[in-house]
Amino acid sequence: MDRGAVETSPEGAQASSARSASPAADVTTAPVLGSERATTDASAPVAPDAVLPDHAAAKPRRRAPLALDLTLLGVVGVLLAGAVVAGGAVLYREFYSPAAFVQRYLGLLSDGHAADALAVPGVAVDSAELEAAGLPAQASEALLRSAALAKLTDVEVVSETTDGDITEVTVAYKAGPYPGRTTFEVESNGQVGVAPTWRFARSPLAVVDLTVLGSMSFDVNGFTIDKRQVSIDGVDADPVAPLPLLVFSPGVYSVSVDTAISSTRGVAVLSDSPLKSTTVSVQAEPTEQFVAIVQQRVDEFLTSCATQKVLMPTACPFGYTVEDRISTAPAWSIVKQPAITVEPDGANWTIPTTEATAHIEVDIRSLFDGRVRHVSEDVPFLMTGTITVTPTGAASIVVSGTDTR
Repeated sequence: MDRGAVETSPEGAQASSARSASPAADVTTAPVLGSERATTDASAPVAPDAVLPDHAAAKPRRRAPLALDLTLLGVVGVLLAGAVVAGGAVLYREFYSPAAFVQRYLGLLSDGHAADALAVPGVAVDSAELEAAGLPAQASEALLRSAALAKLTDVEVVSETTDGDITEVTVAYKAGPYPGRTTFEVESNGQVGVAPTWRFARSPLAVVDLTVLGSMSFDVNGFTIDKRQVSIDGVDADPVAPLPLLVFSPGVYSVSVDTAISSTRGVAVLSDSPLKSTTVSVQAEPTEQFVAIVQQRVDEFLTSCATQKVLMPTACPFGYTVEDRISTAPAWSIVKQPAITVEPDGANWTIPTTEATAHIEVDIRSLFDGRVRHVSEDVPFLMTGTITVTPTGAASIVVSGTDTR
């Protein structure tokens, strides 16, 4: 026996052997990396002061109360409902409201889609509606086309108010360079599915009562119109009678004349009141080319008059009166042609009173004593003229006046 060894009984030795073997048992039963099996001593007792691993110590989580779950679901439902309502309000405002309806109409005008704008519910009118509004029942539709539209910009809804079945939508905009503001009356037109539809309770069309003097044709926003094409009298249209023309409202319409005979700088009218009439009068002025042609024709006419070898040339504005008898045929010449100007005269033109001078050479025999004297004399005269433009566009000039000095 080695020194220091302690003798024990077999039972004690067995117990001691068991205690000393415990660490070895722990080592051999621990999981080994890569091993297919790991054995444990299921029968080994657990010491009272042993510490369990965290996962073994964790207790199962208790379920949240049902009331809390229902509350959370309710909050989510309210949020979703609010989002749906807010989204629906945005969709209504942007696409299905009276203001959106008016904006679509204005967008069609701005894009030049006249036919589509005219097809918008409540836009087109008949003669009965025009008469009820105090407008000419036979107003022409010649300007209700894309070629006569001017662009609208900066369109903005200012207000939308409802009174009973009518909603008034006020819109600000710029028609060409001119700012404007128009109030439209809109009413329900049923619905498509769940979406409401609208129509104009009062048509946004208006009338321009246009008088153009000095020309049978004129331009509106660059679109050319002949009075005989739009007048209810056709080819017998009165050149000075006003023409009632239907126009879209809002819109700016620039009226001008640009022909070989006459022209004007143009007059712009802003139509901003539905079913209202606006009176416009345009006076064309003669072009320089036209005045030059009239001057040439008058010069030729007076020169032709001077070829007549009589004291009083027929249908001419000058002549010479004597009490004696002429001895030789008179010889005329024009020494000063008139300086022609042309002025408007209703649908036609007039040549204001103008001074000119003719010259006569003639021998005159005295009835008293038979002597002959030679006359060489300037003969001043005043002339006027009228100019009528025919349906074919030709100008007919009539010169008159026989006053002498």
